[in-house]
Amino acid sequence: MGEPTTLTAPARPAPYPLRTAHGLLRTARPRQWVKNLLVVAAPAAAGRLADPRTLLQLAAVFVLFTAASAAVYLVNDARDAEADRAHPGKRRRPVAAGEVPVPLAYAAGALLATAAVSGAALACNPMTATLITAYLLMQLAYCLRLKHVLVVDLAVVATGFLMRAMVGGVALAIPLSRWFLITTGFGALFMVAAKRYSEAVQPAGRDGRTRALLTEYTAGYLRFVWQLAAGGAVLGYCLWALEGGGAASAGTLLPWRQLSMAAFLLGVLRYAVFADRGAAGAPEDVVLRDRPLAVIGLAWLAVYAMAVTGL
Repeated sequence: MGEPTTLTAPARPAPYPLRTAHGLLRTARPRQWVKNLLVVAAPAAAGRLADPRTLLQLAAVFVLFTAASAAVYLVNDARDAEADRAHPGKRRRPVAAGEVPVPLAYAAGALLATAAVSGAALACNPMTATLITAYLLMQLAYCLRLKHVLVVDLAVVATGFLMRAMVGGVALAIPLSRWFLITTGFGALFMVAAKRYSEAVQPAGRDGRTRALLTEYTAGYLRFVWQLAAGGAVLGYCLWALEGGGAASAGTLLPWRQLSMAAFLLGVLRYAVFADRGAAGAPEDVVLRDRPLAVIGLAWLAVYAMAVTGL
């Protein structure tokens, strides 16, 4: 007689509550949370990052804004579940795939939005809660209607980045300079338009070309927008740098403000290489994975720190 057959039990799927919890986490887009690090932009520009209490406050603001952005993703995926099921790539999203029930996604989104606003009012100040509320309302309007409106969709997404950059300063009651707002606003529009351009020029059939408006934008128009925005960001930054004069300030060895223009311009030019190739569809991947851009960014950060702190 032969050896007895050993039956191997099939792998059991994860328990339903665990699958649902994992699906909720995936729907909240953890990879996108890196964008919320922009909350340190205004305090960094003001030279306030050396204070431990400031860092603790910014950590709280980061968590609150992450909760707000996760709420938007949950509501967006719940609303688009039916359309996503017909899409070859988006049908794998947890809500579309049935891992997360649509009512649960709506409820989780509402809970996170409420927690973000109330937490901002308690841990920060009323103005922070107002800014986060405005962000939520704007993003919900984007999900419902504005993402289908030409040009407005670009402005809304860029404004979302600008709000991220503003909220840290608002939470710490730091006055926001006009140059900060101009440079950050144009910089955000540059990255958003470069992302749309990259999606538009991708070959047909790839998952990137999925937005309905991409059939209405032309590649030439989107290229014009990101080039215009890049120029606006560089001009705004240079005007800030030159506002301090062309010589070193008292107590400093070099004119750090003016020297930081070189690194900023190089960073924009390096990112524009990916935009021009149509490879800027995932800005977080470009920023985190391109080594030369990382080196340029660190160089700019060092020189900018000298300019802000007056060393």
